Amino acid sequence: MKVNVEVECTPEEARRFLGLPDVTRANDVYVDAIAKAMQGMNSVDQLQGFAKQIAPMGEMGLKLFQQFVEQGAGAAMAGFKAGASGSEKSKT
Repeated sequence: MKVNVEVECTPEEARRFLGLPDVTRANDVYVDAIAKAMQGMNSVDQLQGFAKQIAPMGEMGLKLFQQFVEQGAGAAMAGFKAGASGSEKSKT
């Protein structure tokens, strides 16, 4: 059995419903600090160096995140291809 439930709400309503804390102020401070730090960046190399410094676990964290995204995209494409080939079989 498969059941789908759709809920229309704003992100704020969803946050309150799930009991998550309001981190708006902390996010604003973080974004301001990042924006100020990036103002002096003049090249891609400087930007990459900065990203490695602020990323969780540094460069290793960035590589893990990149692998995660690539694996997710690969799995999504495999599912898409399997769905397309399965629908072709049902047509014949």
